[in-house]
Amino acid sequence: MTDPAHTFDITTPEGHFDAYIARPPHGRPRPVVVVLHEVFGVNADLRATCDELAQAGFIAICPDLFWRQDRGVDLSVNSTADWKKGVSLYMAYDLDAGVRDVEATVTAARTLAGADGKVGVMGYCLGGLLTYLTAARTRVDAAVAFHGSRTDEFLNESTDIDAPLQMHLAEEDEFIPMQTQQRIIDALHHNPNVVIYSYPGCRHGFSRHGGTHFDATAAQLARSRTVEFLHRHLG
Repeated sequence: MTDPAHTFDITTPEGHFDAYIARPPHGRPRPVVVVLHEVFGVNADLRATCDELAQAGFIAICPDLFWRQDRGVDLSVNSTADWKKGVSLYMAYDLDAGVRDVEATVTAARTLAGADGKVGVMGYCLGGLLTYLTAARTRVDAAVAFHGSRTDEFLNESTDIDAPLQMHLAEEDEFIPMQTQQRIIDALHHNPNVVIYSYPGCRHGFSRHGGTHFDATAAQLARSRTVEFLHRHLG
């Protein structure tokens, strides 16, 4: 996030942190999607995701969720050392502080120059869990969670979700067993604001650019569902 054209600063009472920002071509005011990263930080995968959202007509902002521990984390999914570092950051991560940081990002996004005031949140793994918690604890206009590990630990908060929430689960996810996925589905089944998609044969990170378990067909389907959902609820 060294390019000023793609850097957005977010200031809170607890400190400030950077975010990667991608904008669509100039035109009418656009809705914002806050994109929440995995354990790898704001890396090439998440920047590509933001760029794709910008091409789809959204302003995309990916905040540095690890700023309290180590600023500017940008890890490779193909490096064993980077995996170990990312997992270490994840294990020590303060989820409550993370939700506050996401809420601060959403608040800043609502009045961002060129934005129309509508803000959605989407995230992957750690970011997927934070998306779920943000939808339960704060006000967002839409939320999309990809394979949010540990979501099952917070199912008591599922009744607090009143924003439209789309969830994507990989049926062969090595970090979220089928029994756990079923618990999530059962807890959210009766909430009319929630829709859950399962992807047969897919593993964790199936939509990750360049990932070991990338599944092009499932990734494209998930992306098309996500973009349609965000346009429907954000404009």
